[in-house]
Amino acid sequence: MVTYSESGVDINLEEATVSALVSEIKKTLSFRDVITESGHFAALVRLGDKAIAMSTDGVGSKILVAKMMNKYDTVGIDCIAMVVNDILCVGAEPIAMVDYLAVEKADPEIAGQIGKGLAEGSKMAKIAMIGGETASLPEIIKDFDLAGTGIGIVDADKIITGENIADGDVLIGIESSGVHSNGLSLARKVFFDKANLSIDSPLPTDSDKLVGEELLKPTEIYVKPVVELLKEDIDIHGLAHITGGGFLNLKRLKKGISYNIDSLPELSSIFKSIYSLDVPLEEMYRVFNMGIGFVVIVPAREADKTINVIKKHNKAYKIGTVVDNKDETVKIKAFNGDIITLN
Repeated sequence: MVTYSESGVDINLEEATVSALVSEIKKTLSFRDVITESGHFAALVRLGDKAIAMSTDGVGSKILVAKMMNKYDTVGIDCIAMVVNDILCVGAEPIAMVDYLAVEKADPEIAGQIGKGLAEGSKMAKIAMIGGETASLPEIIKDFDLAGTGIGIVDADKIITGENIADGDVLIGIESSGVHSNGLSLARKVFFDKANLSIDSPLPTDSDKLVGEELLKPTEIYVKPVVELLKEDIDIHGLAHITGGGFLNLKRLKKGISYNIDSLPELSSIFKSIYSLDVPLEEMYRVFNMGIGFVVIVPAREADKTINVIKKHNKAYKIGTVVDNKDETVKIKAFNGDIITLN
């Protein structure tokens, strides 16, 4: 069996690392009027009757797939998506970003391709890319790394943190475009490492290139459907970006509840292919988005209206419900019919 930790990413160790970092910087929250605690998708700072939402993220090891494909014009979209989708989760509308490009050696051609993706992602998200930083770090960086920080704005009385999530609420899942920008270390291991393909060499066969193209599909940007939902008279209780950690991301919203996900859409071929290469079923749902990139949680009475708004932009489905269960688990009916429980 192949797991995420065997590919070099230990989720439990990452959680412990974040906890160690946060324990030191948490004291700074008292320096300003901070609304959200650490651990939510985006942080909020009060500014009069408004709040500024902030989030930061990067493209991750998807960059290595771009290198193997010699194609860098989409990773900028991923950078935008990973940040703005998190900002949406507190009910804020993203408005601007800055990027950070760290390189081993300056390369204008690759930088131009990255810029193309950043521009396209900004257009899709309706944000301004207002600045950034480029650093040449030959003894620290191999090839390059790309990250970004974004801000959004929300009325202070319309912030959505998840505190109103209640028993019987419905989970509306919005379709992903594929693997997005999470779990690429595991995906690369099962597709390329077993075939002894080097990240420093182009993919050699047409079938390898087809896999590369699938893995490079940009992360879906959910700004249009979610911002429209926020402007409608809909009682939204929670918003979650399904990234690394899969559906465990739902647990970031509220303590003391559980989720029952029993109606996921047909699984796309890329995830079935990864599963067929000896990845345990539970690991699949713990690492990947499994076809759902964003979840909107609403009272049952609002479910149909919510889906109708989203369907103007993306495919959406009722995928499950909130359960008043203090175990704080996520129970999922897998694509093969098995029931798995994530803690």
